[in-house]
Amino acid sequence: MPICLQQPHVMGILNVTPDSFSDGGRFVQLEAALQQARQMVEEGATILDIGGESTRPNSDGVSEQLELDRVMPVVERVQAELPVAISVDTMKPAVMRAAIASGVEMINDVLALQAEGAVEAVAASDSVQVCLMHMKGEPRTMQQQPEYASVVAEVKDFLLARAACCEVAGIGADRIVLDIGFGFGKTPAHNVQLVKALSEFTALPYPSLLGVSRKSTLGAITGKPVDGRLYAGLAMATLGFYQGVKIVRTHDVAATVDVLRMVRAVLGEVEI
Repeated sequence: MPICLQQPHVMGILNVTPDSFSDGGRFVQLEAALQQARQMVEEGATILDIGGESTRPNSDGVSEQLELDRVMPVVERVQAELPVAISVDTMKPAVMRAAIASGVEMINDVLALQAEGAVEAVAASDSVQVCLMHMKGEPRTMQQQPEYASVVAEVKDFLLARAACCEVAGIGADRIVLDIGFGFGKTPAHNVQLVKALSEFTALPYPSLLGVSRKSTLGAITGKPVDGRLYAGLAMATLGFYQGVKIVRTHDVAATVDVLRMVRAVLGEVEI
């Protein structure tokens, strides 16, 4: 069943990789991944984003088969055991097809379905949703002096163009989510400009996702290491929800759920 994006969600990050920037190696074993999934659901995550290939700066790619071997056993167990929507974080059409065939609710693609066959893989389904993210370059090189004439305008134009491409292929607007790509080919100043302008993105006819959890820009601003960026991430989540973001993607589910509840209370979206 598609995820209802009329209301906001907290998406828990589950990286089943050895080299992700924050939690690499912690959840590569199936039982460890399942325990983390259970904990995030108990804490209030309504979506889990499962990824088998790191997209941190300077990361190396992995083969289709290795990514499938990492991701699909976790997807299948989570589907069988937990009441939560599943997103699969992948750039590869083969992984998309396998995930969609298993019944996941969303594909989260940092390449915005630009890989050959990716649009077709999603369009072949009549219900799976897709998150289209902006990235300048590719993971290995994206942080090598990224430049923009106007980062807000360029990111917006790119996302709208990718959404239009998806709609032409038969992916309905109600299945499309947009992500500004915080930290993907952007300096800290670019990232801050984009968060400041989030209301311009949430005013578009597609829901927005924000993923800032523990990223290097938070460290650049606060001077904190990866494991010390919780408060900075919560500040960004607050700004995101307040400006109309429908999904915040995070490692820190329980704290972000509290942020969401407080923002919704202030906005009058929940009874006090």
